[in-house]
Amino acid sequence: MSRSIGNCIADSLELSLGYTERLMKDVPAETFARFASVGDVAVNSNHPAFILGHLSIYPTKIVEQLGHDPSEVAVTDAYQELFSPSAKCQDDVGGAIYPPMEEVTKLYFDGYRIALDKLRAASDEVFQNENPGEGRIKELFPTLGSMHGFYVSGHMMMHLGQLSAWRRMQGMAPA
Repeated sequence: MSRSIGNCIADSLELSLGYTERLMKDVPAETFARFASVGDVAVNSNHPAFILGHLSIYPTKIVEQLGHDPSEVAVTDAYQELFSPSAKCQDDVGGAIYPPMEEVTKLYFDGYRIALDKLRAASDEVFQNENPGEGRIKELFPTLGSMHGFYVSGHMMMHLGQLSAWRRMQGMAPA
């Protein structure tokens, strides 16, 4: 059986999206942007709002790097700043830092479903293009194929592991 590179990458993305749905199934909106608490002690670890918000900035890169107009998956400058790789997750006690759960999850799922379609439709040749990144990320992932594979598998699952740990600290069942 022959599978295109885009389909192989998209298969991992579909798995990650299914896992996200299970992880988010019973997350209450009122704790979505809060640090987990063990007893009365808040744990300074990424919460669901930050995790999904951060991951939501990557569909734009994927779609654009595959040669498509990224406007249908683009995030605002405010999202870029709030959820950038250098941003620090904050405990949103007053609900004034992060967007509502419905907005963040919609952006996340809608963006990745569009990216999924673009990955599946892409030719193998496009994935041989050079990674436009710079420095260490380009050394680690020299082609678009290797970079996109990382975005939707290793990178995504690492952050979803944080969400799984958050759930357990909150006393929630495994997903």
